[in-house]
Amino acid sequence: MSLDSVKQFFRDNAPDIEVIELSVSTATVELAAAAHGVEPGQIAKTLAIRVGEDAILLVTMGTARLDNKKFKARFAAKPRMLALDEVTAETSHPVGGVCPFGLPKPLRVYCDISLRDYAEVVPAAGDIHAAVRISPERMAALAGAEWVDVCQ
Repeated sequence: MSLDSVKQFFRDNAPDIEVIELSVSTATVELAAAAHGVEPGQIAKTLAIRVGEDAILLVTMGTARLDNKKFKARFAAKPRMLALDEVTAETSHPVGGVCPFGLPKPLRVYCDISLRDYAEVVPAAGDIHAAVRISPERMAALAGAEWVDVCQ
């Protein structure tokens, strides 16, 4: 379901972008970087975070670390990562395959400025074996994301 919803999202919104499916897991930044032949920073990892009562998605450079002070200053709350079952419930994507595309319901999406270090990034595509190659700017536009500075 999750991979299918991402594929449908791209068919509907960006038919020129191909969902890449691999036979090896890309569930971690290191695995994904090796599988796609890119630097770990080019992996666009999507964090599912609870802010108050709301779930949000934050897409960051693969090697970036969340800066709690910056996050709290921007969102007026401490970041709380969603539990595994909450991630699937909110996004329909499994952990390791979470992305801001093909979501079952609208979620606020944010892209950290760390992504702008690269001309092309590789976010997951709804499965631990799937991804896309995309520019950070286009990814943010397709996801309806707001740019933020919340990482170290």
